Amino acid sequence: MRIDGKIKVLLFLIISIALLSSIYLYVNSSKDYMDVSYKDFLEKVEQGQVEEIELNDEPQITGRFKDGKYFITDNPRTENFKEGLLKNNIKVIESNKNSSLLQGLTFILFLLGIGAISYFLNNNMTRQAQKEMAIMSNLDEEDSNGKGISFEDVAGNEEAKDSLKELVDFIQKPEKYNKYGARIPRGVLLYGPPGTGKTLLAKALAGEAKVPFYSVSGSDFIQVYAGLGASRIRSLFKKAKEKGKSVIFIDEIDALGKKRKGSFSNGGSDESDRTLNALLTEMSGFKENEGIIVVAATNRADTLDEALLRPGRFDRQIEVGLPDVNARFKILNLHSKNKPLSENVNLKKVAHETVYFSGAMLENLMNESAMLAARDSEPFINMKHIDKAFYTVLVGEEKKDRSSIPFEDKKITAYHEAGHALVTKRVSKENRVTKVSIIPSTNGMGGFSMNIPPDKMYQTKNDIKNNIMIALGGRAAEEIIFGEENITTGASSDLKKATEMSMSMVGIYGMDNELGLVNYESILGENIGGNKMLMDRVKEMLDNLYSETKNIIMDNIEYLDKIASLLLEKEVLDEEDVNKLVSSFS
Repeated sequence: MRIDGKIKVLLFLIISIALLSSIYLYVNSSKDYMDVSYKDFLEKVEQGQVEEIELNDEPQITGRFKDGKYFITDNPRTENFKEGLLKNNIKVIESNKNSSLLQGLTFILFLLGIGAISYFLNNNMTRQAQKEMAIMSNLDEEDSNGKGISFEDVAGNEEAKDSLKELVDFIQKPEKYNKYGARIPRGVLLYGPPGTGKTLLAKALAGEAKVPFYSVSGSDFIQVYAGLGASRIRSLFKKAKEKGKSVIFIDEIDALGKKRKGSFSNGGSDESDRTLNALLTEMSGFKENEGIIVVAATNRADTLDEALLRPGRFDRQIEVGLPDVNARFKILNLHSKNKPLSENVNLKKVAHETVYFSGAMLENLMNESAMLAARDSEPFINMKHIDKAFYTVLVGEEKKDRSSIPFEDKKITAYHEAGHALVTKRVSKENRVTKVSIIPSTNGMGGFSMNIPPDKMYQTKNDIKNNIMIALGGRAAEEIIFGEENITTGASSDLKKATEMSMSMVGIYGMDNELGLVNYESILGENIGGNKMLMDRVKEMLDNLYSETKNIIMDNIEYLDKIASLLLEKEVLDEEDVNKLVSSFS
């Protein structure tokens, strides 16, 4: 601290001297000196027009006239020159300093000042960066020992839970497997859609094994400072090894574990490559059966580097998929334990209606229902609250003020949504149309038709084609009723879905006779839409299915009119209303 104080004082003095010298030179250099011949100068002296003279050893001297103007003239350097000036009442200022020497000294001091400032700032920034790296290298530990999270707290995903339950014994009794020469898994990769409970499963593993749980995100290791990501990796594994037995959880591992490019141009110098290499090294450096397991989670397993997925790294890869109807019922029950449900609440029915809902969406559904009941000051959560929350989660809040919407716009929306509902009931009789609405929502939707398919493990080619026709049903109804020139922008999201489904069908799933069994995504990657042959085939398929959809609507035009008319009257139709309108289908 004392040394730093002396440096600061010295720095202050150098800067002050340089600043004063610069000011002095600037003031002097800013004077406008006029050249005067020595003869003219002597005449001015005799006339009494000279106010002062500055004498020095330079070839020229400077002075000031009585009218305030500055001048410069030759220096005679005679012995009686000063005496003559004084006899004429001229003020004489003697300067023994060499101005060029002063300028040189000032310049040197100025450079020293700049150097000192640069050194001080650089030293300060270096120390600050070191402090930040030291702070950022420390990762928070989340200890699961006292939290009591177990596999009972995880509803659904029974297969994933069974796979992880085996690891509990591995962690608690590694010596048992060592006796048989077995190597316990070093890492487990949980992959699947967002919100399916991957983090909760990892916490449950640590909770069941009663070991510390270190939770980090892949993005925590992607930092500005070079080498910081690798440093954090080493710090994390060092902490885990000090505890002996533990679970390290890396969420969003695709942020640091993406496939490395085949090019050698980077030479492994890229920060993300250094971080990934550090992770691979640490995972390979585990001692046999020391009871540490790395659990990672991702939504994009296909983007991970192959070195991460080889045996000895992430030995087990477990899919955590969307829950089926039974799992959804269990999840809804789990998230309803601390909520006052009315007797009329049928969670089994809710489970059937929430196809493609993740665990997180189901939790959000029950939370929204509870907030609606609290807003209404109801003693219990009833089906009305759950139904409203269901559509709020999917399409947003209903707009309260609809007085500004013209009748013509309502009519267009009614026929559009009626087209979706009619085609659904015609081509996919197993699908349920649970609600049709022409009430605009806060997320920009003019209306919606809720189409719920049955729970199935797979989609057939016919299922995909039917779903494409359902998506095209709204645009087809608009064209038939209002004419080709009066179609609207309301079908934009429908066309996007239809295009994506068609692209997947012919380019990924190999369901097209002309293009065959080729998976174009594996060849073209994300640029699959840039293939002209593929796009021509997609367009042809969409045109054919659109023509077929229009034929279905025209053959059932009276039902379209019935659904649209009732929508304009009631604004919202439930499943019973729709089924009653189409009950006479042959």
